[in-house]
Parts: sequence; structure tokens; C-alpha cells
Amino acid sequence: MRLTLRVWRQQHADAEGAMVTYEIDDITEDMSFLEMLDSLNEKLILEGDQPVAFDHDCREGICGACGVVINGDAHGPERTTTCQLHMRHFKDGDTIDVEPWRAGAFPVVKDLVVDRSAFDRIIGSGGYITAPTGAAPEAHSTPVPKPAADTAFEHAECIGCGACVAACPNGSAMLFTSAKINHLNTLPQGAPERETRVLDMVAQMDDEGFGGCTLTGECATACPKGIPLMSITSMNREWLRAGVKAAR
Repeated sequence: MRLTLRVWRQQHADAEGAMVTYEIDDITEDMSFLEMLDSLNEKLILEGDQPVAFDHDCREGICGACGVVINGDAHGPERTTTCQLHMRHFKDGDTIDVEPWRAGAFPVVKDLVVDRSAFDRIIGSGGYITAPTGAAPEAHSTPVPKPAADTAFEHAECIGCGACVAACPNGSAMLFTSAKINHLNTLPQGAPERETRVLDMVAQMDDEGFGGCTLTGECATACPKGIPLMSITSMNREWLRAGVKAAR
């Protein structure tokens, strides 16, 4: 398979970036998209050029480290992570545009790598539960209703890849934030910080400069783990309830 790649190249956050065109061949349909980028980098290194920087880690669709915009779609044409996207979804002779996540809160570090530490700060502001030491009860001793457990597991699937932000026309992080809030707020273990969690995490999200949510649904469509759009409405109800309670 022979492909034409148009890849975003940018030396650092303050440098001017541009799309650079590369021709690459000997790509098989069984390669993952990241393996195809590996092949491109091998070619560039042999030619004495700088390889393309991109994020990756487990390459199993678990860690959320990978993530690029492929032909305008976060993670590409299939609902999966970039590392799990295979080249069988492209045709010989295709031109493929590869860009980093585009969001004000995700500044470019280099080429396709963006700084997603804003997500870490959102989690750090409230994505935890009280963990008393000493006479703390065993986790399995607190009964969890099956519907609550199912909801918690559904939201816990969020891997924090940032596709929701990249796909949103407003650059909103509402789907990510709601997944982290709803994961803990539906469990009895998360009850002590229920109100402060939603208020603090939403406030931190706003402070990071993410855009506002208009419920266009692009975030849920792009999410490789299928976090539902209703997660945002559930979080909004929690936020309103907590706000009213805090104002009393």
C-alpha cells in the first residue's frame, strides 16, 4: 500500500507549525496506524530527518496516551483509539491528514504531541474519595446496588485520551469531567465529597480554559469507550443540586 501523508510538524509550542507531505509505501493492511507512523519515522531517520513526535504507550487501547486527528476525525474513521485503528480502513493511494488534538487547553508540545495535563489537574481537584486510615472498613463490606455499580463501571471506562475535547467544536471537556464525577458520585464510597467534588472539578475545568458545552454530541460520537452523552446531563443535575445546597 502506498500512501501520501500530510503530517503536522511543529518544533515546540511557540514555533510556527505547518503540514508537511511525505510519501510512504510498503504499508500493509494489518499494520496499526501507529505502526505506520513508526515506518514513516524509520524512513525519516534513515534519510537524516527528524522523526515525527507522537504520543503512545500501551498500544492496546487502554492507557489513552495515543490520539491524533486523522482526516478531520479524532482517532480516525473508526470508533476506537488511534493505536487500535488498522490500515485496512484506508486504500492504496489515499492521502491522509494527521494533526494533533486542536484545543486551547491542549497546547502543542511538538508535532502531534499535546500537553493534556489539564485533565490531571481536573482529576486532582476532586477525583478522589475519603480514605480514612486505621479502622477503615474493607471495600467489599460496603454494599453497592447493581444499577449504581453498572453506572460507575460505565463511566470508569473513560481513559482520558482527550478525543471528546478534540471532536467538540467548542473544545469542551464536559464529557471527560462528567465521566470522572459520575464514576465516583454513584458509589457510596464517593458520597462524602459528592457536592464538593462536582463543584471543584467543574470550576477547575473552567479555569483550564476549556470551551462551553452546547450538547452537539460530537464528544460522545468520538469517544472510543462509548461514554454516553447523558453523562453530561447527569453531571449538570449534580452541579445544580450541589450549588443550591452550598448557597444555603
